Amino acid sequence: MMIVQGFVIPVPEGKYDAFLKTAESFDAKLMEWGALEVVECWEDDVPEGKQTDFRRAVAAEAGEKIVFSWVIWPDNATKDAAHEKMMTDPIMKELGEMPFDGKRMIFGDFKPIVTLGR
Repeated sequence: MMIVQGFVIPVPEGKYDAFLKTAESFDAKLMEWGALEVVECWEDDVPEGKQTDFRRAVAAEAGEKIVFSWVIWPDNATKDAAHEKMMTDPIMKELGEMPFDGKRMIFGDFKPIVTLGR
């Protein structure tokens, strides 16, 4: 069964280019390792909510933009194998320091229950 990994990340606005470069390199590896689709979305209109919102979810600070991303895997086995490769692949050292605070990233795996085409 298909698995969708979702991510919300606060990224300093001034690190847009660094984030894009990192995402392009890393996401290409995910595709090589079996991902069906990878999407990285930079904040366009992310309003503050009355009770909760994307900014509060990741403790975004002034000057940070929200990145909303997802990776679609054909199944858990492919996703798990890719994560194992991630731990030993030289790309992780080549990427260096991430252009965001990974401690404030939220993520999870989801099984689609409704899918409509594009």
